[in-house]
Amino acid sequence: MDQRFFSDIGMALDTAGVLRQRSRFSSAGQGDLASWFAVTDLAVASIGAAGAELQALADETNETAITVDRRLASLWFGMSIQPQGWELPSIWDPVAGDYPTRDGWIRLHTNAPHHRAAALSVLGVGVDREAVARAVATWDGLALEHAVVEAGGCAAFMMTLEHWQQHPQGRAVASEPLIHWHEAGTIAPKALSGHAAAPLSGLRVLDLTRVLAGPVAGRFLAAYGADVLRIDPPSWDEPAVVPEVTLGKRCAGLDLTLPEDRARFEGLAAEADILLHGYRPGALAGLGLDADTLRKRNPTLIEVTLCAYGWTGPWAGRRGFDSLVQMSSGIAAEGMRRAGANRPVPLPVQALDHAAGYLLAASALRALRHRASSGRVLTAKVSLARTAAFLIPSLRGEAGPGMAKAGESDLAAGIETTDWGAARRVRFPLRLDAIAPSWPYPATKLRSKPAVWR
Repeated sequence: MDQRFFSDIGMALDTAGVLRQRSRFSSAGQGDLASWFAVTDLAVASIGAAGAELQALADETNETAITVDRRLASLWFGMSIQPQGWELPSIWDPVAGDYPTRDGWIRLHTNAPHHRAAALSVLGVGVDREAVARAVATWDGLALEHAVVEAGGCAAFMMTLEHWQQHPQGRAVASEPLIHWHEAGTIAPKALSGHAAAPLSGLRVLDLTRVLAGPVAGRFLAAYGADVLRIDPPSWDEPAVVPEVTLGKRCAGLDLTLPEDRARFEGLAAEADILLHGYRPGALAGLGLDADTLRKRNPTLIEVTLCAYGWTGPWAGRRGFDSLVQMSSGIAAEGMRRAGANRPVPLPVQALDHAAGYLLAASALRALRHRASSGRVLTAKVSLARTAAFLIPSLRGEAGPGMAKAGESDLAAGIETTDWGAARRVRFPLRLDAIAPSWPYPATKLRSKPAVWR
């Protein structure tokens, strides 16, 4: 194990030493994820951090060991769901992917229709991958990246590790903490009403996050008793990911541009414990739903937020996703160089998303502990780019050995009756002696439930 992961996460959560003292890690399974970066170590440490915070919230005097299975942690950083008799659609739309430019490589992220429209408008072509490739090849990479971003799309030119370290945004991210903390106010201490088997029972989480880190955080909280209500706008969908991340949640829809739906959302926020969102800075404020306004109605509200490229620097607030941050930060270029490949080589999983998700969950739990003990209301902010900076120093001399796909011995007992059909799940890697994960709902389609607390 890379012990730096434990020490740095411990310092970020202000629990230095606790994570390492309470955690024990099994070596079941064969090998780690195949990467020159210690991705499996990151998986174990980030899941373990959320487990340590959960244990501390449930019983601060309990020093029972926390076990994280390395193989299962690696599998949960991929896809935990195993459809039975049906298939998940492709993760990527027909245009998304890496393309050679005149001077390097660029990645276009076009899964969302409006992001695809922005990229195609810049390139002047339709939904035709060969036409896109021909158009991209006529551009310099940085110029195309800038044009797509300015048009409201998502793209990332591939930089080396050294280039990113010298880039103004890379330097800004390097100076940021792994988790940004802010004290929003003080209230009378507010204890949770959970019980031993479900320590988060009674907790209300309003989840406004989408692909992929925020939904991972909400899924973790739901596993231990939280009532997680996910809210999506009318047209949003992510068909390959929804069955993976809606486990344990109720999914509703609201159009926050409509006064009646905005009023409904304000009512939900007034009764929530945690607001989990990934809106870019100013986006909620533009709808009249800034943090100060929401906190006036609910002074106890804990806000836990995510962004792609960091909270400071010239790219603060830039749209982005895990695969784009891997291109910008040098991870994909270093993989390409080490592999001797002729195209970008990203991580074998979307590790930045998953690790950031468990850091979000751990941050929410830490904030709940402080609210219960001292009445301090804390907010926390995490970014994919800072998570990348956390992973990059784990670069090693050879790639991990790789591991077999999930088999029967990796799967939990029982069938999950999802909205798409029967499924199995990989066993959850975290084990606490007195607390077992138990999701109250199977994976469900977006906007399938009313926007009310249960």
